[in-house]
Amino acid sequence: MMKIRLSDHFTYGRLLRFTFPSVVMLVFTSIYGVVDGYFVSNYAGKTPFAAVNFIMPLLMILGCVGFMFGTGGGALIAKTLGEGQKEKASELFSLIVYASIICGVSLALFGFCCIRSIASLMGAEGKLLEDSVRYGKIVLLALPFYVLQFEFQCLFVTAEKPKLGLYVTVASGMTNILLDALFVAVFHQGMEGAAAATAFSQLVGGVVPLVYFGRDNRSLLRLVKLKGCPDKRALVRTCTNGSSELMSNISMSLISMLYNIQLMKYAGEDGIAAYGVLMYVSLIFQAVFIGYSVGSAPVIGYHYGAQNHQELKGLHKKSHLLICMFAVLMFAAGQLLAEPLSHLFVGYDPALMALTVRGFRFFSCSFLCAGFAIFGSSFFTALGDGITSALISFLRTLVFQCVAVLIFPVFWAMDGIWMSIVAAEVLASGVTFLFLAGKRKQYGY
Repeated sequence: MMKIRLSDHFTYGRLLRFTFPSVVMLVFTSIYGVVDGYFVSNYAGKTPFAAVNFIMPLLMILGCVGFMFGTGGGALIAKTLGEGQKEKASELFSLIVYASIICGVSLALFGFCCIRSIASLMGAEGKLLEDSVRYGKIVLLALPFYVLQFEFQCLFVTAEKPKLGLYVTVASGMTNILLDALFVAVFHQGMEGAAAATAFSQLVGGVVPLVYFGRDNRSLLRLVKLKGCPDKRALVRTCTNGSSELMSNISMSLISMLYNIQLMKYAGEDGIAAYGVLMYVSLIFQAVFIGYSVGSAPVIGYHYGAQNHQELKGLHKKSHLLICMFAVLMFAAGQLLAEPLSHLFVGYDPALMALTVRGFRFFSCSFLCAGFAIFGSSFFTALGDGITSALISFLRTLVFQCVAVLIFPVFWAMDGIWMSIVAAEVLASGVTFLFLAGKRKQYGY
């Protein structure tokens, strides 16, 4: 089969083949992230499980700068390649990777100093607080590699190496799964063992790409020594353009913290545990939309840079039809799998399982709309319009959900918490379509 290049004309089949490794990569990343929850819940109990879910949003906030560098930098690099400047693209690629390493180390040090205070401010106390801090500090040891792992998931696609990105993700995921089984199920190291397995897997996901791009001179992009002072404007453009993905991930994590506060109020630790299951499964389902968006973004950026507006129009239309198809499939799967997936995590507690299944039924309705806002935000990032992309993400993941989760439970208690997610996705998809319609002439899609 011939290699698919960014400059090609993309039919539905070619677009699916090119984005498929990114979809599988993000789904697999989500699945191996879920493994921690499975082993901790079934082998350590629901309080440690609640602790992992309680502290995870903070760890995600610190690590998600990798998505900012990856998406923002990937769009800039793809546009540069579309303009025919291959050497400059490798220089930008190297600058972005080096900057992300420095950022990752700084954030890890910050996390070590502040994790206990932040967890306490969020309402954790007693065993929940101690478990949260222990888990978080172990995972923070690998935070720089976590940042790189997120970043390279995007940059592998820009380098026309989506399959290699998939292989690295599988290797990282298998490391996590095998070490979880060994540390937690065999050696009974509980939550600490799960944290160590996660840290080792992130080490694999971050180091292997560094070695590959540092040694393979035939790659479209490669790590090179920077000449002179760093291009600060390029870094600013990268951060600005990728701010939507950063905003999206930070907002999601902040909202998770707010949900945990509301759940503690209405259902205690059981509510946090049930929400943890929904978040784990949601990561897998939404990874399909995110993976497609990550996989298609370099193609969109390339053809925008090459001023190929006819191809850009085709990509826009085809993507929305594919997202619509994915949305229906995700909703149907969510309804069918609500009970078996809930049983997998919390089947040992009938009351907790009933709460989780009911939440799942509501929550899966959000899959009908989520993909359109996710793709819309990524689409504007690929066009270099970071402000519009960030605004969509900000409204979707912070404003709409924040307002809904504060208001809905007043009228519908626990059901209101689950319904707030659906309402936020409906509103976000509506706003996305308004932006897409309003900027069609500006970008020529």
